[in-house]
Amino acid sequence: MLMAEKFDSVEALQVYMNRFGIFAPGALTFFQALQVVVPVLPGYLGCAAGAVAFGTMTGFWCNYIGISAGSIAAYFLAKRYGKDLVLEMFPRETYEKWSCRVERSRSYNIFLFIATLLPLFPDDFLCYFSGLMRMEQRKFIWIILLGKPWCILIYSIIFGMIR
Repeated sequence: MLMAEKFDSVEALQVYMNRFGIFAPGALTFFQALQVVVPVLPGYLGCAAGAVAFGTMTGFWCNYIGISAGSIAAYFLAKRYGKDLVLEMFPRETYEKWSCRVERSRSYNIFLFIATLLPLFPDDFLCYFSGLMRMEQRKFIWIILLGKPWCILIYSIIFGMIR
């Protein structure tokens, strides 16, 4: 059975997730962390799947913990491996566009916090990008922990109603 066929209904998604048994919430949390570190899928897809499969609150916590952990990991990967890693994962044009914007910005910290609040923003890239900047790690972690939950909570509420 193709992956697309497995998720053609809410019930199909729930059945699939339940195959992981008691590890299902952990599998979602791990997936969400991984999808930030290896940015292939938009995070809102995992948020939707989590809320549909586990309900609003369990889905929220799995998504929040996973996305926050992945965001922090991305920051440290960029800090450790530098610009070359970021350019391997993202187009050079994206890097240059954000570099120019940051140079003109008065406060990247405020910008990053606002960006984490907004849906469909290039959060994964900004986590890596932040690791290249002289941003203090403690400041970055607090921005992620305080900024990430709001958009994830909205997704969880909306998609939790589908359940």
